[in-house]
Amino acid sequence: MEDQQPGSGDLTADAPAARPRRRFFGRRPKSADVEPVADTAVEDVAETVAEDAPKRPMGKGARAKAAVSENAETAPDLEAETPAAEADPAPADSEASEDESTPEVSEPEATEPQAEAEVEADPEPEPVVMVPHRPAGRGVLIATAVASVVFVGASGFAAAMAQPYLSERALVQTKLTIARTATDAITTLWSYTPEDMSSLAERASAYLTGDFAAEYRRYIDAIVEANKQAQVTNTTQVMGAAVESVSPPSIPTEATALVYTNSVATSPVTKNIPSLRYLSYRLTMNRDGGEWRITRMSTITSFDLTPQL
Repeated sequence: MEDQQPGSGDLTADAPAARPRRRFFGRRPKSADVEPVADTAVEDVAETVAEDAPKRPMGKGARAKAAVSENAETAPDLEAETPAAEADPAPADSEASEDESTPEVSEPEATEPQAEAEVEADPEPEPVVMVPHRPAGRGVLIATAVASVVFVGASGFAAAMAQPYLSERALVQTKLTIARTATDAITTLWSYTPEDMSSLAERASAYLTGDFAAEYRRYIDAIVEANKQAQVTNTTQVMGAAVESVSPPSIPTEATALVYTNSVATSPVTKNIPSLRYLSYRLTMNRDGGEWRITRMSTITSFDLTPQL
């Protein structure tokens, strides 16, 4: 059986054997092997005092240092107490405890100078090598020429198709202008009162030109005094107007319009009995700049619907 070690804090260990009395004569007896009890007892007392002392809080670093110091202190005792056969595992156990107690220290990351050194270590860009100019091939030239011809042809076709439409719209707009001008002209020429009879020729001159303007002025001058004395009031209302022809169709400079009117005339001489007439005119008009003016006027139909007393 193995020798039992005394427990920690056990102060009742066997006392050292009494030294035999020395004899003056005879051989000196062999001294028995004395175990180092005193040291063991002192260590047990120190451990008991350490256990009884109040514990002081400490951080992780302090705890790690304390564990390392305790392992270092207990290592000699373990080597002395354990037999020679078990001596080898002790260092492994102490190393394991040191590994567990010692905190891992991470390697410091690369600092900014190292990062700058890596950036500076990048390889320099290779010089740009200019490739000599290579003329376009025959196929590319042919394709370009074909595309140009197709584009020009398509543009011409679109213009040719759009031209009639645009011309037709322009012609319609011109006919509307002619019809409005003819309507305003007839209304102005044959509408008057005794008060504005003298200025009728001036108002109508904005729609007349050429010989017809002079002829109309002579006609009004001839009837102005008689109508003033008779207090004649004439009112003309246009019932309809149409453009008969325009020439040339591309850029019209001459046109013919038809105007259909109802005319009502009253006078105190006839006891204000209205004189009703239905008249239609054919007007020949020429373009003068941006305006259309009447150069000739002829009566197509004339119906007198005045009641007979």
